[in-house]
Amino acid sequence: MKKKGNKIQRIRGYALALVFIGMGIMYLGVFFRESPIIFSIFLIVGLLPIMLSFIIYFWVGMISTRTVTVQCPNCEKHTKILGHVDFCQHCKEPLTIDKELEGQDFSLDYNVEHRRNQAIDEINKETGQTDRPQDK
Repeated sequence: MKKKGNKIQRIRGYALALVFIGMGIMYLGVFFRESPIIFSIFLIVGLLPIMLSFIIYFWVGMISTRTVTVQCPNCEKHTKILGHVDFCQHCKEPLTIDKELEGQDFSLDYNVEHRRNQAIDEINKETGQTDRPQDK
């Protein structure tokens, strides 16, 4: 099974797919160029995924400015982490910025707060610690 990539790259991949889907829909309109109404409908419907991809690219760009940049211990390149756990953009190494999750099995569920807290509580039970530092 292919390893998942970085979340930012996956979202950009979906946006790129929307561009090609929109272009494909618009291209199908060429077969109906004798009927201007149907041709226009295909052009407008094809424009919708392209506009949606523009919005997604803008959104990811805004998110990308607020992400944490860390150095990957495996490839030693700088990568952006979105959430508490993510993959390296270059070598797909699982990374975390949460010290309590280091050395644990990697799961993207740790980005959901209640699941991360549940995993940290289970780790603390195994190690015998009773108090957990609260997230700020």
